[in-house]
Amino acid sequence: MKLYVQINDYIDVQRLQLAVDVFCDWAEMWQLSVSVNKCWVVTVGKAAHITNICINGSILLVVESARDLGILFSTDLSQSAHVNNVVSKAHAWANTILRSFVSRDINLLICAFITYVRPLVEYNTVVWSLSALRDIDAPQSVKRRFTKWLSGLKHMPYAERLKYLNLPSLELRRVHADMYWCYKIVFGLVDIQPDDFFLFSPVTVTRGHKYKLFKRGSKACVRANFFAERVINLSSFYSFKCSVQHINFANLRF
Repeated sequence: MKLYVQINDYIDVQRLQLAVDVFCDWAEMWQLSVSVNKCWVVTVGKAAHITNICINGSILLVVESARDLGILFSTDLSQSAHVNNVVSKAHAWANTILRSFVSRDINLLICAFITYVRPLVEYNTVVWSLSALRDIDAPQSVKRRFTKWLSGLKHMPYAERLKYLNLPSLELRRVHADMYWCYKIVFGLVDIQPDDFFLFSPVTVTRGHKYKLFKRGSKACVRANFFAERVINLSSFYSFKCSVQHINFANLRF
């Protein structure tokens, strides 16, 4: 159960406490015990007021980072903590594959990497897609190190190894994932309201379709790197064609 509210004053703090109390009463009515030790409070952004939330007289622990649906996020919404966590796991799995397989067949090892390692560094990238250069390079280092130990590829530059193996970079795959979800949201293929993420351009006198997206100004880096903002910039920096249900993404203008 997740309860959240925008805190502007102490009234909002009381609203959150009231919601917690109602939840605890509901759990007690249905004879469900709330594990207070596993409950926590995390404040996103600068805390303007003290948010001490209690359950049965016990003040909940205020944490700097927390895991939600497999994503580790911090109070400043930085991706570094989550990136370091998944990269560490990915390196461990990659090393396990190299030690466990007796065969040095490249196709077999690449298939194992795609099956067991790549999903770790690509899970929900639309939520935590990277902006800092050190975070962008960290997941790529997993593939760079793994492909270097493949038979006959040790002394080959990384870009040539990817071309030889016919593998796209992880950064390009994250771009594809962003564009896929942008298309699905805009054209109503998922149960998400486009107005919650995008603002369509009010200019209607120019040629083209009606799905041009308007980019709003962002004062904070967190907002500028958010999915709804960065996906508009992607079409300016990348030119690629991805066919999904016979749709050519290169023809979509954002």
